[in-house]
Amino acid sequence: MFEITQLNEKELLMQVAEGNEFAFRRLFAAYHQRLGVHIFRITQSTELAEEVVQDVFLKIWMSRETLANVDNFKAYLFVISKNHALNCMRKVVKEQLLLKKLEASNVVPFKTDSNEADQYYNLIDEAINQLPPQQQKVYLMSRHKRLKYHEIADQMEISRETVKKYLQIATTSIKDYVHEHMEAITLVMALINFFYFF
Repeated sequence: MFEITQLNEKELLMQVAEGNEFAFRRLFAAYHQRLGVHIFRITQSTELAEEVVQDVFLKIWMSRETLANVDNFKAYLFVISKNHALNCMRKVVKEQLLLKKLEASNVVPFKTDSNEADQYYNLIDEAINQLPPQQQKVYLMSRHKRLKYHEIADQMEISRETVKKYLQIATTSIKDYVHEHMEAITLVMALINFFYFF
């Protein structure tokens, strides 16, 4: 575990805010174990504690620019992780109740392999939401409604070439967004695996 003085911590937070991955690794190394133990005391679940630590550090990395305004990182970290842990516990309780209802009605829920798949699809949704309105409309009409170029062109009163261009730009933007953010998820996952705290 790395120890960080208050002065060094402020400098480290500034570096992370600027996108420095090495500084982020140091921050993670300094706090992940204490955070994991803290969350385990709340959840009494190793698996849930790991998930919360992963989610919290991912959230910190994704919104790293805000770290420049944090004066007490430990307090900040423990507050957001406690809130996230409580939300996760509520979610687990809801899922358990739903499973009991499904079992009682002999319905077998469809199981996916995944947290990773969920993260991937969430990123696609986020990427679509960030597209300019016209591109977003063309993309959704093409991919979700399965309309052909000429049908989209007629409905939007634009040319087929414009539809094609919008679709190409939108697809590239979505791929880039997902790729960039999946790298952040992979970074946090790699840190979790490297600094396994239990």
